[in-house]
Amino acid sequence: MSYIAPTEFVTKMVDAGEAKIFMSTRDTLVRAYMAGAILALAAAFAVTITVQTGSALAGAVLFPVGFCILYLLGFDLLTGVFTLCPLALIDKRPGVTLNGVLRNWGLVFIGNFAGALTVAVMMAIIFTYGFSVDPNVVGQKIGHIGEGRTVGYAEHGAAGMLTLFIRGVLCNWMVSTGVVGAMVSTNVSGKVIAMWMPIMLFFYMGFEHSIVNMFLFPSGLMLGGNFSIYDYLVWNEIPTVIGNLVGGLAFVGLTLYSTHVRTAPKRNAA
Repeated sequence: MSYIAPTEFVTKMVDAGEAKIFMSTRDTLVRAYMAGAILALAAAFAVTITVQTGSALAGAVLFPVGFCILYLLGFDLLTGVFTLCPLALIDKRPGVTLNGVLRNWGLVFIGNFAGALTVAVMMAIIFTYGFSVDPNVVGQKIGHIGEGRTVGYAEHGAAGMLTLFIRGVLCNWMVSTGVVGAMVSTNVSGKVIAMWMPIMLFFYMGFEHSIVNMFLFPSGLMLGGNFSIYDYLVWNEIPTVIGNLVGGLAFVGLTLYSTHVRTAPKRNAA
């Protein structure tokens, strides 16, 4: 599969983070918009499969198709830039600043949200024949997901918030591993296999992905879900974003960088 050694692909991670920080505003927004839209379509695809087959595993196995498409096309998710961009700052690349990293994160968030919201509106129209009838069975399922992952956490108070945060951490540990997977091979089949595995894992385990949620929850609100915008922001999106940042940076970016770029000196033989 034309495997690339960790010492090489981690350097590519730093290079990618630097390139994203210096990318133009227009290109950053366009790539983020398309990434959010494609991942939202994949989420709708996976929920549809789960409802029609009755198998959550089937939906999880096929969900990564969207992730693979968007990364092969060079688009950007917030979860990915959370991991890559800080490495360029830590590596002290010329011209890279904290403001540059935060600017990239902000633009990618806006682009991802706009893309996911666009697909949410389109799918809500499909599920309700232009809001002229009640949602079909898939639309109802999306509404129930929104309720369970907002007021469902709120019912448990601080314990629910902790659970939500940890699910966000675990999610981007796996999703960022998928981002790195796109760099471990020089051919398409190798990239797809390396991306597919961790993405399938996170989706089946029900971890919280901030961009997937940018589709599920606005869709749920439009399809009659019994929760509010406040519930969505406070009891899902904001804690999920924070958890995604911690998971991607702590468990993927910093660990790979510290051991494969800033490798410690070897021990001397006795």
